[in-house]
Amino acid sequence: MIRIDKYLKLSRLVKRRAQAQEMISIGAVRLNGREVKPSTLVHEQDNIEIAYTARVLSLRVTEDDEKNLRRGIENAYILLEEKRVDPERKPW
Repeated sequence: MIRIDKYLKLSRLVKRRAQAQEMISIGAVRLNGREVKPSTLVHEQDNIEIAYTARVLSLRVTEDDEKNLRRGIENAYILLEEKRVDPERKPW
């Protein structure tokens, strides 16, 4: 188990943990279809949706061990879907 803000940083989905916390706070990150707090724990097989400016990523967590993530494991998640979205509209 690992906090979602730390997971996003260590799996290289965002560059900085502060950026992950900000994205979570504005509702751009969902865990299993729900908005979350930065301290929410992530488990293997959880689904995460991340709304960037012009795209939305849907992925499944395959690794939730912080030690392995810090080592730079390549398969921390499986990309399920990548959608292009209009930057002017909300993604969900």
